[in-house]
Amino acid sequence: MATSGSKDFELDVAEYVEEAFERCGLEVRTGYDLKSAKRSLNLLLADWANRGLNQWTIKQRTVAMVAGTGNYALGSDVIDILSVVVQRNGTDYSLLRMSRDGFLTIPSKTTQGRVNQFFLDRQVTPNLKLWPVPDNSTDVVYYEALTRIDDADIYTNTMDLPFRFYPCLAAGLAYYIALKRAPNRVQLLKGLYEEEFERAATEDRDRASFNVAPNFNYSRIG
Repeated sequence: MATSGSKDFELDVAEYVEEAFERCGLEVRTGYDLKSAKRSLNLLLADWANRGLNQWTIKQRTVAMVAGTGNYALGSDVIDILSVVVQRNGTDYSLLRMSRDGFLTIPSKTTQGRVNQFFLDRQVTPNLKLWPVPDNSTDVVYYEALTRIDDADIYTNTMDLPFRFYPCLAAGLAYYIALKRAPNRVQLLKGLYEEEFERAATEDRDRASFNVAPNFNYSRIG
């Protein structure tokens, strides 16, 4: 039996919008329809980030230490940090995460030494606070960052997500549009979206332990 041999099926933003409108029993008729749907799509992606449904966006990044400096601005795309290690003389040391209260109650935040704890101050531009403050400029911090999914902007662009999440995105956008344009279909589309979301979230969790594990080729000391 002949098959296509093709594995490049991918929807662009406009096609997701069209699919969502069809599920609502509607047609895209105006530029405002597209604008409103794109706004809903970006809000849906923000909701996914809040629910932790974006493990494929994990990035491994580094911060070069500066002696006497304990605060480091991270990229504005960082949502959360999953793990942090500091490398000193070829050996990797795991850092413990502190809460905001834990960091605030440290009596001397200028104490210098080998870093062993961190606090992520989740501002608009996240700030990584290290303690003790680094005592040299040769250590390097490696961290696994959960980052934002790329926005839906130009209608001909494709979305920043794996193939297995296409159904969840289409179902979620249909539900969001129904809230505004097809109230008689809200309950049906909400149920379909929650089913797709649960499947996608389960798949994402199953892969998380593989994706998150740092790929370092040197010894680690807790």
